[in-house]
Parts: sequence; C-alpha cells; structure tokens
Amino acid sequence: MFYVKTTLFLLSAVTFALMKMKELCLDDRPREKMLDKGPSALSNAELLAIMIRTGTGKMNAADVARTLLQKAGGRLNEVADMPMEKLCSVSGIGKSKAVTIAAAFELGRRCALEPAIRDKVAVSSPKTVFRMMLPLLKGLDHEECWAIFLNRANYVLGKECMSVGGLESTVMDVKAILRRALERKATGVILVHNHPSGSALPGQADIRQTGILKKALQTCEISLIDHVVIAEDSWYSFADEQLVSEKF
Repeated sequence: MFYVKTTLFLLSAVTFALMKMKELCLDDRPREKMLDKGPSALSNAELLAIMIRTGTGKMNAADVARTLLQKAGGRLNEVADMPMEKLCSVSGIGKSKAVTIAAAFELGRRCALEPAIRDKVAVSSPKTVFRMMLPLLKGLDHEECWAIFLNRANYVLGKECMSVGGLESTVMDVKAILRRALERKATGVILVHNHPSGSALPGQADIRQTGILKKALQTCEISLIDHVVIAEDSWYSFADEQLVSEKF
C-alpha cells in the first residue's frame, strides 16, 4: 500500500512538473503561444520576437526583442521610428530583420490611415475622433494638423495630414483644407491636431485659427463640426466647449 501511494504521489508530481514545463516552454516560444492563446496574450517583446525569428549564440529571439525594447525605452513608438542603422546596432538584428521590423510598423501606420469606419459607423462624438486619431498622433515629438472629411450623415470620406509643425505649433493651411473638402464633396470637417507637451488645452492661436477656418468653410456651405486637440491619453473638444456652433 505504501508503494502504491508513493507511486501515485510521484506520478502526480511528475505530471504537475511536466505541465509547468509546458507552460514555461510556451512562454519561451511566442509563435506557439500566439497559436494557443491569440495575439492579445503576447507581450510587446514576444510580438517583436516573432518578427526577429532567430537569436544569436548567446541570446534567443525573445532576448534580442527585449534588448531592442530596452534601447527604445520600452516604447513601441520609438522602435517604429528607429532608422535602419539604429535597428542594426542591436545585437542579433541584421539588415533583413531590420527591414522586416520596419515593414511591420509601416503596415500598422497604413492600416491606421485607412478609413476603416467608412460606410460602417458615423463619427458621433469627440471620443470617436480620439480613438480614430490616437494611433496616428500619440508619441509624436512634433505637432501635426489633420482634417477628417465627412458627408451629411457624418460618415468618413477620408482623413489627411494637412501640415506638420514643430514642438509647440503647426500652421493650419486653411486654403488646402477648403480645397480638399471641396474635392471630396464633404459637407463637414473635423480638425484634429496634437500637443506633444501633454496638455490638451488649446492656446489662443488654436482658437483664432479655428475661427478663421470655420468662416472659410462656411463660404462654401461646409460645416466645421469640431476641432479636437489630442495629448497622449486625453483630448479637448471645441464642440463640447461650444467654441464651434456645429454639433455631432
């Protein structure tokens, strides 16, 4: 009886150990982990490791990915903006792997640029605008001014970067925005720009330029629906603060 109990105990211990080893092995194999648990279960380093594929004599692909992230301060935006030379300076990443990483981030940018909600969901609030534009503006070290062009039902006809500025300002090209709105046959425009400073509150220049754009659009019977200022994980809506008369 003693031997039976001992054998059962040892079998249970071995089974438990094998299960734990399987879990550990799965964590060290991001491809298998993704197939088993889905992409959302993977860390940033694990997703990068899948693109990196192989390591070096001293590091596996996951180690190389973690080294890359450390060099970027843990920020994917920094990895995305790295030039080829800097990517290749990481041990374990050559030109081929650097090209793969750069291509993946470029696909992400292009995916974010596509009017994915066109003909599906109307822009109904500043929160919708924030979610749409955050992937394009978060983490930038300079200001960019974007225009979202809408039809009468507030469906997106397209969005474009209209100007790129410096750390604290960007010039709003009123003529270019009006021209593109007419070309797209838009009846409404939402202006969006970012504040790298971290504060979404608009300055006097923002308020003044918004008024100029609103008047220019009105001459062609186009409405300025809103002007949304994005700063990291917050936003400021001119429509919410009744600084533009149009409503969603």
